[in-house]
Amino acid sequence: MYAVIRSGGKQYRVAPGDVIKVESLPQARANERVQFEVLAVNAEDGGLKSPKGTTVVGQVLDNGRHDKILVFHFKRKKQYKRLRGHRQPFTQVRISEITVDGQRFAAPELPVKVKKEKPVKAEPAAAAEAHEEPKAAPAKKAAARKPAAKKPAAKPAAKKSAGKPAGKKKH
Repeated sequence: MYAVIRSGGKQYRVAPGDVIKVESLPQARANERVQFEVLAVNAEDGGLKSPKGTTVVGQVLDNGRHDKILVFHFKRKKQYKRLRGHRQPFTQVRISEITVDGQRFAAPELPVKVKKEKPVKAEPAAAAEAHEEPKAAPAKKAAARKPAAKKPAAKPAAKKSAGKPAGKKKH
């Protein structure tokens, strides 16, 4: 089951539970419900139906901006270069339900995240007294350094021949 909707001059194929990023919706706040214009609906039997009596409802999750794109204008031989950046705003929407001819196809509810609390350790009375009077930390010992590894002995230089100078060999 899916529907084709229009938002911001673009068309989206959506099913219940889908999360889509549409062009920024004016005055759309988080957890607000939004209805979309329906263009076509695909029923369970596999054919497209007319959108009469069909509604697509979504829940706004977030508003944001896409990654920056760089727009570079250049005219050759004129020393004209312009570099501009642009970030397109969007609204992130989760499709919560599609209603077709009285049938309602709803998305499963999002699981509620439960925050796990860290257990607080009870401090004994002796430890509480230690916090009041800070003790000096024991001095750290200097790390023992290892002696540097010895380098292998250098090879003796090759003797130069006193004969003919090195050059091209004739064949």
